[in-house]
This record gives sequence, C-alpha cells and structure tokens, in this order.
Amino acid sequence: MIGGGQLARMTHQAAIALGQTLRVLAAAADDPAAQVSPDVVIGAHTDLDALRRAADGADALTFDHEHVPTELLEKLVADGVNVAPPPSALIHAQDKLVMRRRLEALGAPVPRFAAVTEGADVDAFAERVDAPIVVKTARGGYDGRGVTLARDLADARDAAERHLAAGAEVLVEERVEMARELAALVARSPFGQGAAWPVVQTVQRDGICVEAVAPAPNLSDELKSAATELALRLAEELGVVGVLAVELFETVDGRLLVNELAMRPHNSGHWTMDGARTSQFEQHLRAVLDYPLGDTGPTAPVTVMANVLGAQERPHMGMDERLHHLFARMPDAKVHLYGKQEQPGRKIGHVNIIGAAGGSVDDEAYVADVRERAGRAAHWLSHAEWTDGWDPHDGR
Repeated sequence: MIGGGQLARMTHQAAIALGQTLRVLAAAADDPAAQVSPDVVIGAHTDLDALRRAADGADALTFDHEHVPTELLEKLVADGVNVAPPPSALIHAQDKLVMRRRLEALGAPVPRFAAVTEGADVDAFAERVDAPIVVKTARGGYDGRGVTLARDLADARDAAERHLAAGAEVLVEERVEMARELAALVARSPFGQGAAWPVVQTVQRDGICVEAVAPAPNLSDELKSAATELALRLAEELGVVGVLAVELFETVDGRLLVNELAMRPHNSGHWTMDGARTSQFEQHLRAVLDYPLGDTGPTAPVTVMANVLGAQERPHMGMDERLHHLFARMPDAKVHLYGKQEQPGRKIGHVNIIGAAGGSVDDEAYVADVRERAGRAAHWLSHAEWTDGWDPHDGR
C-alpha cells in the first residue's frame, strides 16, 4: 500500500485477519501504518525507485491516497505490477477536471464547471451560471485544501489567479444549493463483481468530515437507489478495482450531484468497521486480491462515526486516561486511534457508536441520540471535556 497513513494502518488490521502482510511505503518510520506493519519501505510516493521497492514481489499494489503521479504508475504497470485501481481509473480521483469531464461525458450529474487558464475565464463562467462560485485546484486538495468558496466574483478571480500563478491547474464550479452531503460507498473486483453499502449522510466542518450517519436518515427510496446505482455504474465505467467513494450533494430540490471521487477506503466508510458485516478495509483487500466480495449489510439500525480531531489546545490529561474515562462512562464506544500526534484540527482517530437493536433510521429521536453519543465521545477524546457538562465526581 502506497502511503503510510491511518487508512493503511486500518487496512493492515484487515490484512492480518486474511492471513496477508501489508507492505507499506511510508514517508517516515513513525507514520501510522509504519508503526504496526512488519514490512515497511521508507520513501516518497514521487520516487520511482521507492515505488519499485514497495512493489517488488507483491501480489498487488494499492493506495491510501491518490497522489502518486500517473506517469510513475504507468511505469509500474509496464514493469508487470498489478496496480489496483489501475492508473487509467485512478486519474479520475487525482484530477478534478479530468473527473468532471469524464462524468459529464457519461451523463452523470455534476455541478456546472469550467476550466480556468486566466482570470477572464472566471468572469465568463460567472456570467453563464449566475450563481455563487467555488474555485478548486484540479489536483492535490483534500479536507478542504485547494477549495475556495468565493465571497464574490473578485474573490473568485483572485483565488484562481493565485493558484494559476503557483502553477496549479484550476477549475470553477457553481456553488450548489444543497440540503446535505451524502456518500455512496461501493467496491468492485477485477472481474466486475460489485457490492454497495448503505448510502450515508456526512457532515463537514471547515472542509473536514466530522460525522457520518449510516444509513442516511430520511432518504427516499428513489434517491437511495439512484445514489447506489450511480456509484456502481461509475465503478464499472471507470474500471475501478477496490473501494470507490462517491461524495454527493443532495440539492434542496431533491437532486443528486457528484462532488468528489475517492478510489480507496474513505472517511465516510469508517462506520463499517463496527456497523457492517464486511468493513471497507477488508472489502478493499478482497477486491484488490480478486476474492469474492463480502456482505455489506448493516449490523444495526444506525451506526454513527464521529472523527476525533485535535483540539486547539492539547488537554493536560493524556489519551490513555481519556480512554479510561470514556470506557467507564460509555462502554459501548468503539474507538479507533491512528497513532498520530495531537495537532489542532488533525484527524487522530474516530469513534463508532452502534444504535440499539429495535430502533429505526426513520425515528428522529433514536438517530439524534446515537449522533449525540458519538459526538460526545469524540469531543471527550479531543478535549477531555464532556459536552453535556457531566462530572463523575459530583455524584450526579
């Protein structure tokens, strides 16, 4: 696996259960996956020699991020390496402009967009769409990086020209009037078997996913089917091998539009570790190794994943003690920590809370309770403070 982050770390956990060893190409020995894998290559994902050392003798080469240059992956394919997903598919998760053009050609619903080579292109697009504008770099952005929600036309032009001056490819899109964000997570094997998990609702804050609710509450059967069928079709059309996450906007008028693609395990699928019969990490390995895919059914009416994000000020209480208090109060909390140093806003782990049997995703109070408990647990681990003011020493 190219990349030594938390996705590789959690994929290694799944590999152990399948009797596999996951070799990791990590940037440093203390990367999350390098801490737990017995087979680590230290090097850069932009270094062909490092990529070749990681791929040497491996049954398959896959990714925990999309940033490996396409031309290097094509050289690995020419070497006979089984790259999954192949570079011809992965390019659609690497380059937003390539992705938008291909999806438009396939008839998939996307926001209106345009490539930008100079400031005048922003003006022309704004005149055409008559809507607020989002400016994006075509490559390299994630967790809100490389994305500007422009305040006005001048702000959009300034952001585009700034990125162009830095040598980045740029596109502009209409800012969608959305009701919420959704994610459709699917997997596809080399011979074309597909599997889909329930569509989930994701919640973003400052461009970072803070919560995923699975299944998405109050989602019509029509939109569930449309989102799932779209994700499976895109996996087939693009030739994906492994997990594909299709991030979607549900608009205020009830349409679905594709926002982003990721061809790897994805934050929106972390709930599957405890809330589905087959986790996204095991499924990704099954697909990459050409095993039959696993059952994607949920194990509870609702599972909520809440990300643990580093606090602005690191708590004096250590993480081990925070875990002690969390488990004493919430023994059902399923915690997954990434072995990262705590930094403001950094994803250092996540918590899954599984709803009690007998509940329903259509019961707003039931869903709200599971969401509150997940958020409370994650905030405690981040800040060492309870959002409801609970004090274990005051006798209440």
